[in-house]
Amino acid sequence: MSEYENNEHILPVGPLKIAALEGCREFGQAVNRHLVASRREAVSDNTDLASLPGYLEDSYLLDCRCPRFGTGEGKGQINESVRGTDLYILVDVCNYSLTYTVCGHENHMSPDNHYQDLKRIISAATGKAKRINVVMPFLYEGRQHKRAKRESLDCSLALQELTDMGVSNIITFDAHDPRVQNAIPLKGFDTFMPTYQFLKALLDNVEDFRLDNDHLMIISPDEGAMGRAVYFSNILGIDMGMFYKRRDYSTIINGKNPIVAHEFLGDSVEGKDVIVIDDMISSGESMLDVARQVKARGAKRVFVCTTFGLFTDGFAKFDEYYEKGYISKVVTTNLNYRNPDLLSKPYYAEADMTRFLAIIIEALNHDATLGKMETPTEKINELLESVRAQKQ
Repeated sequence: MSEYENNEHILPVGPLKIAALEGCREFGQAVNRHLVASRREAVSDNTDLASLPGYLEDSYLLDCRCPRFGTGEGKGQINESVRGTDLYILVDVCNYSLTYTVCGHENHMSPDNHYQDLKRIISAATGKAKRINVVMPFLYEGRQHKRAKRESLDCSLALQELTDMGVSNIITFDAHDPRVQNAIPLKGFDTFMPTYQFLKALLDNVEDFRLDNDHLMIISPDEGAMGRAVYFSNILGIDMGMFYKRRDYSTIINGKNPIVAHEFLGDSVEGKDVIVIDDMISSGESMLDVARQVKARGAKRVFVCTTFGLFTDGFAKFDEYYEKGYISKVVTTNLNYRNPDLLSKPYYAEADMTRFLAIIIEALNHDATLGKMETPTEKINELLESVRAQKQ
């Protein structure tokens, strides 16, 4: 694989091990399969790599678990040696499907529970593993990244707590505000964007998808998503527009000020396909309102691309808007748990991130540069050239 070629001349930090916590076991297994395949291919090209301790394994997954007592208290267990290893701990703090019992009552796992289990595994490995890295695709408490009055700064506290426990690197995706890394300026913090994977998913799942300024436009649903939209529009060479939210700051509902209206800034979308890009779908209220408004302005089709599909209010509204023609496709990554019902929806398309994460882990294990992965301009340009070549 071309993505691994630059790593082969660099010695690994240590034997690679992946601790996929229960909330992301399936995802971790897919990442592991990519790593096993890539290293076998690397060894076939360079047989000297096979002599490196722990380089070529049938699996890099670690046997670990977090059992609980009847009171709901838990503990972290690692059932094999991690001494001297370069350990990567994968955790999905959004997986609400897991349950545990407290004095006979069933509870669903919350982000706080997953974060506590993460610390338990770190505690079990600290002092044994050579280096500990945390892969947390959805950054725990990442939405609470700044103060507005007397509020806690949960994300900053969590990052400091993890690094104080011995974590060297934190890998996340599409952080709500990457400036939270200022809380740990002396430690590794990398956030990656799934821009290439979004584009690939749209090309694979949308018929007659045309990548030119006459037929396509990028829309940012709010000010916070502007950076994502600007990069996407620049790399594709197409126009962009944005909505900004008018909120009622005299009222607080579910911890936030309700949105009064979405106002649009930008050129006409009439007759064009529109990509609405953001970091997450929570309730989906904002996304759906933006989709309805751009359709009312004459947009041809609306494609929603978000890194994390949380769908906290279910799918009923999305089903309704698909039936009415307001949305044509919803693309999310597989970085977080998704309700199985979503996978069968006619409007849903998945942007697979397992191979990309395997490449990131491989590069980090070799202390190789991550520059091309953090800004995938070259890879996107190659994809665009292949699309243009197919049309000629």
